[in-house]
Amino acid sequence: QVQLVESGGGGGLVQAGGSLRLSCAASGSIFSINVMGWYRQAPGKQRELVAAITSGGSTNYTDSVKGRFTISRDNAKYTVYLQMNSLKPEDTAVYYCNADLATGPEVWGAYWGQGTQVTVSS
Repeated sequence: QVQLVESGGGGGLVQAGGSLRLSCAASGSIFSINVMGWYRQAPGKQRELVAAITSGGSTNYTDSVKGRFTISRDNAKYTVYLQMNSLKPEDTAVYYCNADLATGPEVWGAYWGQGTQVTVSS
């Protein structure tokens, strides 16, 4: 069994221009992790990719967060982070962690965290 547990958003409120750091730790029967990423879903909108990082450290970001958000990971701890700076009200959403993860040789699947609320006030 694999779990992805997020922390750092906590349903707290942050003012525009502020910062938050989200963490997501994978645990359980993990053989390997390829891409890890953060998605978000605002009310009434589809879930969108915010940022992703490969096991080798290559990253990509959605245009709206480039220059403000930084994704990183600790492969030894199966953990991915999202440092969010210069937050804007439009960043308000539930943020979900995602991992492309193997529980055995060639046994790959996509796993999701439970989501953590980020609310940015103007």
